[in-house]
Amino acid sequence: MKAVILAGGSGTRLWPLSRYGLPKQFIKLNGEKSLLCQTVERLSAMTRLKDIFVITNEAYLFHVQEDLKSVSPELENNIILEPVGRNTAPAIALVVKYFEEKLGCGKDEVVLICPSDHIIEPVEKFAKYSRQAEQAAKAGSIVTFGIKPSRPETGYGYIKKGSKLGGVFKVARFVEKPDQKTAEKYLADGNYYWNSGMFSFTLGTMRAEFKAHSPEILRRMAAPLAKMTAEFKHMPSISIDYAVMEKSARTSVLPIDLVWSDVGSWDSLPDVVKPDSDGNIKVGDIMVLDTKRTILMGGKRLICAVGLKDLIIIDTADALFIVKRGQAQRVKEVVELLKERERREIVEHTTIYRPWGSFIVLEEGPRYKIKRVVLKPGHKVSHQLHYHRSEHWVVIKGAALVTIGGKKRIVHENESTYVPKSTRHRLENPGKLPLELLEVQNGEYMGEDDVVRAVYRNKKAV
Repeated sequence: MKAVILAGGSGTRLWPLSRYGLPKQFIKLNGEKSLLCQTVERLSAMTRLKDIFVITNEAYLFHVQEDLKSVSPELENNIILEPVGRNTAPAIALVVKYFEEKLGCGKDEVVLICPSDHIIEPVEKFAKYSRQAEQAAKAGSIVTFGIKPSRPETGYGYIKKGSKLGGVFKVARFVEKPDQKTAEKYLADGNYYWNSGMFSFTLGTMRAEFKAHSPEILRRMAAPLAKMTAEFKHMPSISIDYAVMEKSARTSVLPIDLVWSDVGSWDSLPDVVKPDSDGNIKVGDIMVLDTKRTILMGGKRLICAVGLKDLIIIDTADALFIVKRGQAQRVKEVVELLKERERREIVEHTTIYRPWGSFIVLEEGPRYKIKRVVLKPGHKVSHQLHYHRSEHWVVIKGAALVTIGGKKRIVHENESTYVPKSTRHRLENPGKLPLELLEVQNGEYMGEDDVVRAVYRNKKAV
């Protein structure tokens, strides 16, 4: 069985912690590991590491690479890359084509599809359900995992189970997100399950269903993988639910009863982080007095709360979000307003991640900017120059190999170096530990687009 993790989403439902530049699957919400890493480790309990793949888009490639390497170097190349996001149906089609052409898999190969940002416990129970779904998929079903509802939830789609079909049930119908009264009826009925977004199928079954219900997707799958990928932007943007699942006569549902959450809003955080005796969830340096049923999530600074009830307070370095519990879904309205005003806070954090490391803007003003830069061991920044600013580097940890105007030197801790305007330079970390430095920029323009990268001829920068 091949397991595929969908990691191309760019949701902001957990803003300001998740943003377009660092979506939910890459954040550490309930421990020291990202939700993507937790998903990989969960799947490793039911299939071999080499059979676990992640499909993502180019914007998140290095985030995925770093997370996979932190789990196992064996996973580093198990990435299927979308040139552009086109929803889940084209993503699944690309997965099918990749397995057929790149790995030579046959039509009976079973594929398990999982989102990258869900929390599921216990792992052993989920592994048992997955093996059950694998058997049903081999019999010709597209098996979707239905979560036994614990409350009348209006934020999820539902699946109604029909007649029994071996170890699963036929899908009687898929239902869109209901209102409160309808959700209460579904809960009382006992035959409705939350649509988890996880499903299992064979390559042959999915190809046949694309043929029956999404001929445009199938037509583009006829091209070689390289061409299909190059023309991926022309794929119809449609979810697998609309493209196949809701039309197919081969869908079945496997009811599963375990702890599950897609952490779809801040209101759902108590599903995955246990509240204290007062119903509070506290993450970070938090002090509370006479405070009940409140979620407080902070960063480095101290947060003190007095006399609060039923609030959600999310504090980051550059944004503070406060909302009443039960209304966290309205973060969508906040995000839309920020988008209209072209605010960068919905796109990126103050800490910006790059393939070579990261940097955080500590302070900026007219004609200056101060950054704290972290360069990973063995990595380097591209050979470049800036027309509108000079840079001063002060090493605070590690040793830097700097190239300035063609001359190389090592800069140790508590030493510094200066880069004049219009001078080609490069920063490298030749050591085995992270390199940390302060970068002070001065000039008339501080934009990140004031970068002229070197063109190489015969291995020399020109």
